[in-house]
Amino acid sequence: MKTSIHGARVIDPASRLDQVCDLHIDNGRLIALGAAPAGFTAEQQIAAHGLIAAPGLVDLAVSLREPGYTRKGTIASETRAAAAGGVTSLCCPPQTKPVLDTTAVTELILDRAAAAGHTRVFPIGALSKGLEGQQLAELVALRDAGCVAFSNGLAPMSGNRVLRRALEYAATFDLTVVLQPQDADLAEGGLAHEGPTASFLGLSGIPESAETVALARDLLLVEQSGVRAHFSQITSARGVEMIAAAQARGLPVTADVALYQLILTDEALVGFSSLYHVQPPLRTRADRDALREAVKSGVISAIASHHQPHEADAKQAPFGATEPGISSVELLLPLALTLVEEGVLDLPTLLARLTCGPAEALRLPVGRLAVREAADLVLFDPRAQTVAGEHWHSRGSNCPFSGHCLPGAVRYTLLDGEIRHQG
Repeated sequence: MKTSIHGARVIDPASRLDQVCDLHIDNGRLIALGAAPAGFTAEQQIAAHGLIAAPGLVDLAVSLREPGYTRKGTIASETRAAAAGGVTSLCCPPQTKPVLDTTAVTELILDRAAAAGHTRVFPIGALSKGLEGQQLAELVALRDAGCVAFSNGLAPMSGNRVLRRALEYAATFDLTVVLQPQDADLAEGGLAHEGPTASFLGLSGIPESAETVALARDLLLVEQSGVRAHFSQITSARGVEMIAAAQARGLPVTADVALYQLILTDEALVGFSSLYHVQPPLRTRADRDALREAVKSGVISAIASHHQPHEADAKQAPFGATEPGISSVELLLPLALTLVEEGVLDLPTLLARLTCGPAEALRLPVGRLAVREAADLVLFDPRAQTVAGEHWHSRGSNCPFSGHCLPGAVRYTLLDGEIRHQG
């Protein structure tokens, strides 16, 4: 369909474009910025005066729960929720049932995502078979089937020798590995950041060193193997320093942070609400401030939702018996805009961390507005507000922000030039 979008403030961090102009779309692609091409007649007109047009958001960590955990979410429900949050491209982790370690599971996810049609889905394959940390999954076959990177999540490899060989193998084929640095031994049994809040509440702690010990090992192995590595869910100030030092040495490493880590601290646990139970845990105000500075400077180049929907029963138990995770992808843009409202980031920088930053980290062909490329974009009203939870698409309502009034509202999400969400 031929579409013209009129009068939006267009912000494309990848090209540093920031101006009020029209956009023209034909056959799923952006064909012009500004004046319409000669002979172009739009079949659909969108009046966007006062709205901001940006590349569709790119979320590097959205658990779709399918196959295997459809009581928590489905590919259709969670991609629809993502589109409501302004997301047009997302990566799904390999923690499915069966594990995303075969081409059959990869193809199932891609087929069902295409049938749903809400967002692009880029699977992240399992680094080891069954995520058991013993044998490598068939990484090249998974890549050929559509996996864009490989991860074992928080499941540890059986030993440093196995991890080293996995990274060397990935480097041989120029594959990207996603590492979540947390030492399983140091973190075992922990529920919260090890500190005064955990002590006051009587919760077993996970020390900062659980992250930094694993991160130090991983960085040394990355340097030795030459693999391209992305570090997911950095939570500590010391971890940020280590990533920055590695980047300064020229190591091919990038990093992301969970959006809720930029907003919440471990003080949120005082009421024992299981909605704040996450892994890795919420850390201190000083850690949060360091994460914010790292996002601002670009040391952390991507903000992700780390969306983990759960059925109601998963959160209705004593804190330590509940399942960790927050359902938040459909609030990705409004929640992120709180960082602009607080003066933490300016709007172009925030959008860079939500679009071209994550796309470049995993080498995804998305995250920018460019002529002749796919018309994936979000139109949002920065003056409006979103009441979190008022309209909910995810199967998981485990969100501590429900009822909050958040800045900004997604008006349109377009994928290949077609409206996938309208609010």
